[in-house]
Amino acid sequence: MATKEELDAAVARVNALPSAPGTSDMLALYALYKQASVGDATGSRPGMFDVKGRAKWDAWNEKKGTSREAAADQYVALARRLGA
Repeated sequence: MATKEELDAAVARVNALPSAPGTSDMLALYALYKQASVGDATGSRPGMFDVKGRAKWDAWNEKKGTSREAAADQYVALARRLGA
């Protein structure tokens, strides 16, 4: 189980990558981080003209029911897979 410090270190490593991961990986990282730090998606789904916000909210909402601990573990594992 990843600790808060391990999650924070993984976030720092991802932010220091020489090039940004692809869109699907970025959405997965966002969703896992939000699930690990906040829990299930909150608020209403952004409107159709907010394409980026809607994609991020949808990715986060797909993690609904995932525990914060499991989301943190998955984030750390994805960061390692991306070379961070």
